[in-house]
Amino acid sequence: MELSALSPSSAQWLFSTNPKPTTDPRILMKRYSGWRIQASMADSGESFQKHTKIVTFLGKGGSGKSTAAVLAAKLFAREGLQTCLVIHSQDITIKQLMGCTIGNSPTMISENLYAVQLQTSKMLLEPLDRVKKVDVRMNLTQGILEGVVGEELGVLPGMDSIFSSLALLKYGNVLGSGRNYSKKKFDIVIYDGSSSEDTLRLVGATERVRCYLKYIRNLAEKTDIGRLTAPSFLRLFYESAMPNSGSVEGKTSADIWNGIEQILEEASAYFCDSSRFRCYLLMDPIRPLSVISALRYWGCAIQAGTKIYGAFGFAQKFSSATQETTEKISPLCFALLPYISSYSSLDWDVTLKSFRKDASHLLLGSTISLPSSVLFDRKQKSVTLFLPGFDKSDINLYQYRGGTELLIEAGDQRRIIQLPLAMQGKVASAKFIERNLVVTLR
Repeated sequence: MELSALSPSSAQWLFSTNPKPTTDPRILMKRYSGWRIQASMADSGESFQKHTKIVTFLGKGGSGKSTAAVLAAKLFAREGLQTCLVIHSQDITIKQLMGCTIGNSPTMISENLYAVQLQTSKMLLEPLDRVKKVDVRMNLTQGILEGVVGEELGVLPGMDSIFSSLALLKYGNVLGSGRNYSKKKFDIVIYDGSSSEDTLRLVGATERVRCYLKYIRNLAEKTDIGRLTAPSFLRLFYESAMPNSGSVEGKTSADIWNGIEQILEEASAYFCDSSRFRCYLLMDPIRPLSVISALRYWGCAIQAGTKIYGAFGFAQKFSSATQETTEKISPLCFALLPYISSYSSLDWDVTLKSFRKDASHLLLGSTISLPSSVLFDRKQKSVTLFLPGFDKSDINLYQYRGGTELLIEAGDQRRIIQLPLAMQGKVASAKFIERNLVVTLR
């Protein structure tokens, strides 16, 4: 089974339908104009259904992820979209590119463009304050929490990913406008994480939490200590973490558990939907190690539960190395971003005008159909898993629960594949063929 090749789409991302791809400049201009009109309608309060889109980049350290994030943010803002650049790194590259100081709340940098630098030590304070307020009402800890001084608390390993996830829920409006997590509604949120690994953890976090939640709920509902202590702590957590979801008064523990599960399911679905979340690879075409790393992150992203939408590179012009890279990452679309030689004398008007058409279309284009990373062949009773960037030695295959699922371990990520009822059974054989793991079932 081959994964069909993709071609760049020239339609606009915010269209509710997917126009046919075209290279006709007259049609392209109409589509660009129509997109701007729809965006302005939304800004003026007219009826127009849209979702906040989140964009991020994966690549080897030094490949230019922060630079790509700024370029993308500038391009979206120039097209009239309310754009927020969310930075979770102490790297000063973005500050140098922007030429200004970026605070820990969204600050307008230029027309349609905002930026915010996440600081976990400060993000600790708001949820702690909410927990204290709920605890005062419930009197669960009998005043112990009131004595905790948030400014004294340091950042522990793992907290960065947790709080950056919460920040994306807020700024990306991931859980829908009805919950009003963010005062400002953005069309586009560009996320520049501290590393590609942390970004992948963030993307897969909600789905992993759902797995843990299932076991925690069993402990809470089926053990004596759980039935005794869980209801109070569950209410404390729910009202503190979900301040806009209403009071828990009148809700049973089952209602709260189901509410948490629904929220996690919505967030998990968001990162799987390429019409709302787009993840791009970034690489230097003339550096083989950069290309190999990008391919690896492609496979890791699939393992994390999302799709790679396309790939970019930084180079002054197309070369034989660029052509080789294009072939290696097929069926993904590949385009070159404007090459920035010096930060000190950067002219953004000139830089944005130098955007190649294929690069701008890959960022701005409407959602194109991406091939599935899992293909089921019921006739042959086989499952084909697309795992680019890995070889046979990187992959471990497990099977539990009576042959109803497959567990794939690769790239420090675990992914569960639920098997269709007609294909359930024990694994008969597994072969790794040209970036695909082919599993045959008995």
